[in-house]
Amino acid sequence: MRLRRIGVVPRTYRNIQRYRQILGILLKHGYGSLLDRLNLLPLVEHGRRILARGEPGEDDAPLTDYGRLRSVLEELGPTFIKMGQILSTRPDLVPVELMEEMERLQDRVPPFPFSVVREIVELDTRAPLETTFPEFDETPLAAASIGQVHRARLASGDEVIVKVQRPGIRAMVRTDLEILDDLAGLIERYVEESRIYRPRRIVAEFSRTLEREMDFTVEAAHAERFARQFEGNPTLHVPKVFRECTTERILVMEFVEGIKASDIAALDTNGCDRRLIASRANNLTLEQIFLHGFFHADPHPGNILVLPGNVLCYVDFGMMGRVDRVARRILADILWGYVHRDARRITDACIRLVEWDEEPDVRALESDILDFTELHLYRPLSELRIGEILKETMSILVRHRLKLPPDVYLMIKALSEAEGLGLKLCPDFDLAEEAAPFMRRLMRQRLSPRPVMDDLLATGESLIRLLRVIPGDVREIIAQIKQGRSRIVVEHEGLEHLRYEIDRASNRIAFAMIIGALVIGSSLIITTHLGPYLFGYSLPGLLGFTIAALLGVWLLVSILRSGRL
Repeated sequence: MRLRRIGVVPRTYRNIQRYRQILGILLKHGYGSLLDRLNLLPLVEHGRRILARGEPGEDDAPLTDYGRLRSVLEELGPTFIKMGQILSTRPDLVPVELMEEMERLQDRVPPFPFSVVREIVELDTRAPLETTFPEFDETPLAAASIGQVHRARLASGDEVIVKVQRPGIRAMVRTDLEILDDLAGLIERYVEESRIYRPRRIVAEFSRTLEREMDFTVEAAHAERFARQFEGNPTLHVPKVFRECTTERILVMEFVEGIKASDIAALDTNGCDRRLIASRANNLTLEQIFLHGFFHADPHPGNILVLPGNVLCYVDFGMMGRVDRVARRILADILWGYVHRDARRITDACIRLVEWDEEPDVRALESDILDFTELHLYRPLSELRIGEILKETMSILVRHRLKLPPDVYLMIKALSEAEGLGLKLCPDFDLAEEAAPFMRRLMRQRLSPRPVMDDLLATGESLIRLLRVIPGDVREIIAQIKQGRSRIVVEHEGLEHLRYEIDRASNRIAFAMIIGALVIGSSLIITTHLGPYLFGYSLPGLLGFTIAALLGVWLLVSILRSGRL
């Protein structure tokens, strides 16, 4: 079997076993028709025999069966689980319905042996485990697709958690990413309805994100930056990072013992003030987003601990969001509009925030947003749910093929999590009411003389820089034109499938011409009675007709298999 014939690139030779494993799982979960469209069934042992038992029926999974796709990702292992988790935060790449299904992915991975943990720690710290960690709990506190966490004590006496990267994960991820890139290319080529989402772009974005997540020094930097921006805030504690022991594969942070914010019974038993905790979590989320522009993007209750004195402690800084100054202002306008029921402000802010490939129908968009806001904003303030409203607003934008920057969705998710935690702690929690004082303070700060002057100075500085470089750039362009060094290059994107179809059509036409020539030539040979003879007919003529018939059947079968007669 030649891999090129079925559309697989040569690098697949070294990944053939993993390739077959992935395709086998897809076939098992009802994606046989998709594999057939991609010409990949020959790679799966018994694939054609299984599919040939009957025509595709109710067990055949449509591409929009996101629940079945989630099951596939869970079975495929760490790389694919992480891909699903990352896609659950990317409304610019996948449909909203798929994002919501990916949020349900379970990271069920067994822990790896302590002997392997010891080997990795000693290799990266260049010292025996007992020297760096006189006490080290061999039983992990948690195990996930990228690594697992152990409790330990440093030689200094500090209690810490040690996050150790799963062995061989980088090689596995590298192999899976190559296969994903191959599959994405085939899907773009053969599955026309998938092209709107540009599968290869999704894989490229995922690869960049996963590379950063596998470097634990990045997570350490996130935690340190988060701690600096809240330095001196008595309502928040951020675990300390021990840089001297932290490497790309090991993350060492202060061990913090607290109560999970979702554990209502434990909070009540320890006399915690649930309303105060909900208010602090809300204010901290707003401050992260609108004042600092750097925020914890996964603040679910399991990642927030409550310490004595109702002090909050965030853990797990692997997923963080960033919102620039301009986006923060637009987002503040949207939230201000919700708090004050100003539908026009919300509409204008949404249009300033989104991106698009094709010019949107602004009137239709405004009409949809106005209808939606009028439906929701005139309900009693206590019934408003900011997280739900922001998500529904996002759905309207997606329907109009408008793209939200990824970090904006993470911001919406963070606000929704803060509101959800508040409602869990206090059923009558009202995020709109809680946010109103913060938003008024933020708006006053925006209109105070100092920020206005800073904006004017920044704008003036940018204008001066532009005026300085324009003459030089113009001279350079003119010089290049005179010397013939400038040229205009036109690139056609998205025409690969058209080129393939034209190539296939031309091959079929050439094939048909050869068959026609064989038929005509054989007819002439028979009429001239050229010997030798078989059953009274010219043998060369009969051979020509036979070859033409076989080639004709082959051509007809290939056309029928393509689904385009």
